[in-house]
Amino acid sequence: MSDLIVHGGAPLTGRIQPSANKNAVLPILAATLLTRRPVRLQRVPEITDAKRLLGLFQAMGSLVRTDFASGVVDIEHRDTAFDARRARLPQAMRSSILLVPPLLARFGQARIEDEVRGCTLGVREIDPHVEVFERFGARIQRGDDAWLLQATRPLQASTHWLDYASVTTTENFALCAVLAKGRSTLVNAACEPHVQEFCRFLIKLGARIEGVGTSTLHVTGVDSLDGGEHRFDEDFHEVTTFLALSAITGGDVAVKNPQPETCALIDRCLAKFGVYVVHERGWSRAVLEGGLKVREPFTSNLLPKIEAAPWPYVSADLLPIFIALGVRAHGSMLFWNKVYDGALGWTSELAKFGARAFLSDPHRVITFGGKSLAPAEVESPYIIRVAIALLMVAVSIEGRSVIRHAAPIRRAHPMFVENLVALGARIEWREA
Repeated sequence: MSDLIVHGGAPLTGRIQPSANKNAVLPILAATLLTRRPVRLQRVPEITDAKRLLGLFQAMGSLVRTDFASGVVDIEHRDTAFDARRARLPQAMRSSILLVPPLLARFGQARIEDEVRGCTLGVREIDPHVEVFERFGARIQRGDDAWLLQATRPLQASTHWLDYASVTTTENFALCAVLAKGRSTLVNAACEPHVQEFCRFLIKLGARIEGVGTSTLHVTGVDSLDGGEHRFDEDFHEVTTFLALSAITGGDVAVKNPQPETCALIDRCLAKFGVYVVHERGWSRAVLEGGLKVREPFTSNLLPKIEAAPWPYVSADLLPIFIALGVRAHGSMLFWNKVYDGALGWTSELAKFGARAFLSDPHRVITFGGKSLAPAEVESPYIIRVAIALLMVAVSIEGRSVIRHAAPIRRAHPMFVENLVALGARIEWREA
């Protein structure tokens, strides 16, 4: 386990370049299994989950050359082998399920481990994925510690309507469809920026996908995919996080952001706390005048709120970042997570700083900000951006705080603490 020691109270200043989005990197790594030709990926972040997948590829006999210093990874799955009876997919990461479609396409077999899971965000069912696999022709059998999947013939095209716009299920549908026989259609598809980037990567390899960025995808199967090269985009989660850190510390951080149009709704949410974002020449800055303060709505009898739901709503992953701003801003704010039912229980940890956050139900929390806060030792659940949110509060308070079990940050954000130190923060890891 890893803890973060934070000596807060200093404003963060400087310039920062965000890393690539974990939620684009992992499905694209899985997608490389669909081709036997060489693939080069640039700006690959040195994060735990990416290293797990690359290690699996090497164990399967794939050629993998990794240089995290330059961010370049070369992959060739020409001599790859897989036996579902013996091989185990990486544990403690939800994205392992993205390996199923390419394994079915290449080897006619795959498996889903009982312990495949990600952050502790509540119930995260695999049934939507199973439905997709079955629609393309896979058969599923219960094993001792895993579900075994088999495809005795090439995958066949399918039309499917998702119960909800699930990112990973949308990606699994596309992974099944690109080599399936015929034309497949997915209704209620997720369309987050990382899903769009994932689809663009498949198109570079020769996939035929229509409707990228919309709620309906049409995929016409091809006989094979080619090799190619891809440079990952900047992670809009990190862009938002660094802007919020700048604001919560009263600092001035310029964040590289070549796609400011992606952040339009995020900018409006930041403005609800008195934080105004300026985009200029590929860089973004958070301008704060008069301190953090919740902007009063015109409808005076309602609380101002931030709602998180599938794109184009605010990303549920970013809600903890806004909650951290909420406990520091003068005024009250309602936060509503419409995606996960167990993602807000951590807000009780904020009380250790002296903050007031009321959990009204499993999906909604209200912050009563502007209180005098003090350093504290808090414990993060296994949720990446909750650890970051607790860090945000700690870094805004003068004195020494401890964020226990902060290791999930490393799953998505390479060199995160080192980058904050370069901006003037006093933070260090304490390894247990």
